[in-house]
Amino acid sequence: PVPPQYGLVFDAGSTHTSLYIYRWPADKENGTGIVSQVEACSVSGPGISSYADDPAGAGASLKPCLDKAMKIIPAEQQRETPTYLGATAGMRLLREENSTKAEQVFAEVSKAIGEYPVDFRGAQILTGSEEGSFGWITVNYLLQTLVKFSFAEKWEHPQDAEVLGALDLGGASTQITFQPGVPVEDRNTSVFFRLYGTNYSLYSHSYLCYGQSQALKMLLAALHQASSSAEISHPCYPRGYQENLTVAELYDSPCVHAPSSASPGLVLRVTGTGDPAACGTAVRRLFNFSCGARGPCGFNGVYQPPVRGQFFAFAGFYYTFHFLNLTRQQSLSEVNTTVLSFCRRNWTEVRVLFPQDLKYLHTYCSVAIYILTLLLDGYKFNEHTWSNIHFSRQAANTDIGWTLGFMLNFTNMIPAEALLHVKGHQPGLWAGAVSFLVLAIV
Repeated sequence: PVPPQYGLVFDAGSTHTSLYIYRWPADKENGTGIVSQVEACSVSGPGISSYADDPAGAGASLKPCLDKAMKIIPAEQQRETPTYLGATAGMRLLREENSTKAEQVFAEVSKAIGEYPVDFRGAQILTGSEEGSFGWITVNYLLQTLVKFSFAEKWEHPQDAEVLGALDLGGASTQITFQPGVPVEDRNTSVFFRLYGTNYSLYSHSYLCYGQSQALKMLLAALHQASSSAEISHPCYPRGYQENLTVAELYDSPCVHAPSSASPGLVLRVTGTGDPAACGTAVRRLFNFSCGARGPCGFNGVYQPPVRGQFFAFAGFYYTFHFLNLTRQQSLSEVNTTVLSFCRRNWTEVRVLFPQDLKYLHTYCSVAIYILTLLLDGYKFNEHTWSNIHFSRQAANTDIGWTLGFMLNFTNMIPAEALLHVKGHQPGLWAGAVSFLVLAIV
């Protein structure tokens, strides 16, 4: 038997990097229709964009996960294992800020991966549209809405299968991708795929700076600029919570612009007030929900047709709602009640209830209210369509994200279109034609 084939994809996000190890039966050329996830390894430390001033550190950070992969993949197959690194919004922001530093980081991660006996096919920054589209392919491939390998041992397009939309929330950007019920009017948001004989015309858009980490930064910057002193009251942080940070730390991203009067070394004291109503008002100010005369839109004037069909919400959407125990298709009113109840708890109370989540504990209220604002006011879901959103981390025992769709696309493992059977003429006709040509030449 032919041993299975392996593939490696690094997801270099804005806040962390993960390595995904995939496997599929090589002798069938993906004939079973299943690429399975063998392992996911979380790289310790922040995302590679955080190593702008220490590029070698970005490369070194990847090695423990590569070492782990080398123990999993048989030695004789390592050299033919396609390996990729895809970076998302964190590196998009760094490239915007300082393209030289972004190139240095890429050079170092490529050098580190190049030291291993794998078929390294390069590191690249994905566009927002690619990130959204590959996430959509992953969801629909795993749930077999695109193609199914039938009992007759051939690829078939599932009859009456509705494709699912994909909602992704990273640290620095958020993506929405779905098949709308109307033609997409804006070319910049239109994505076209032809997968196994079926055409898919999709709507996809990525909002840079609207991932959860950058959104929280924009929120804090807005609260700072609304305050006339170094004391900032934060309605989304639990009552009694306090932290200090400098102006330079707050304004270290292209998503926020420091006021000219602010001194970089000034220390700001942030105090939580635990006021969910004021938090919701502050979060809504990060968006511009008016569409003007341009027709239907999401937010900030970006065209978006009405949402349609079932959606999988993964990454940041899932992790926050999982923490709040809201991933079981609860109604919108139940979700609102749970979020408000959590947001009203004081800092002492939540620390006792969730001692294992201290690192991000003070942010869960603001992220939950941000997610609700993004989904309801931004993407225009409502109490009727809310039940179409499924908050999930995995499908078919595989993590949902852009990495699987990316690898399927780049290793050409999305099943090719069915070949048309070209039928020749009868053998007798061919013989007659050849004889005629020979005689004519003579």
